[in-house]
Amino acid sequence: MRHLAIDDVDSEPYDEDLHTDRRALADPLGTDHLAITRYVLEPGERFSGSVHAHADQEEVFLVLEGEATFELRADDGDERGEVTVAEDEAVRFAPGEFQSGYNAGTERVVAIALGAPRESDDVRIARIPVLEDRDVACPGCECDHMRISRTDGVDFECPDCDATLVLEDA
Repeated sequence: MRHLAIDDVDSEPYDEDLHTDRRALADPLGTDHLAITRYVLEPGERFSGSVHAHADQEEVFLVLEGEATFELRADDGDERGEVTVAEDEAVRFAPGEFQSGYNAGTERVVAIALGAPRESDDVRIARIPVLEDRDVACPGCECDHMRISRTDGVDFECPDCDATLVLEDA
């Protein structure tokens, strides 16, 4: 058993332009198969900077305080929507479902994000709202999203045709 006070875990934001209070709890708790992160989002802040999907991980967001809005993208890539998750509500995204959550309200949001399995190696990006709502489509085929690359000097790889994309070049 491991027990911790969340305030004893250092905040480690991915990018302070997205969010200022992100506390990864999986390592301090010693979880092997579950990612756990607590977010506090001020108005206008986001969980992540992109509309993304984890092809190999399901995600659950539990909203403890406030109201979070999630941008959604339909499987065909054309239709967009959103869902609002209020205090004491939860939302689940299956592997492959594209989403991006943010605080559209005037009060702060406190939420717990859970992901299983813990490590996600296949993250796909469809759109990057924090980069002028930029679409991330393959330059070589019809695919409307790309996978985050693990190759140095390459930002994205197409899951269909293996074409690559560097954001500065696009």
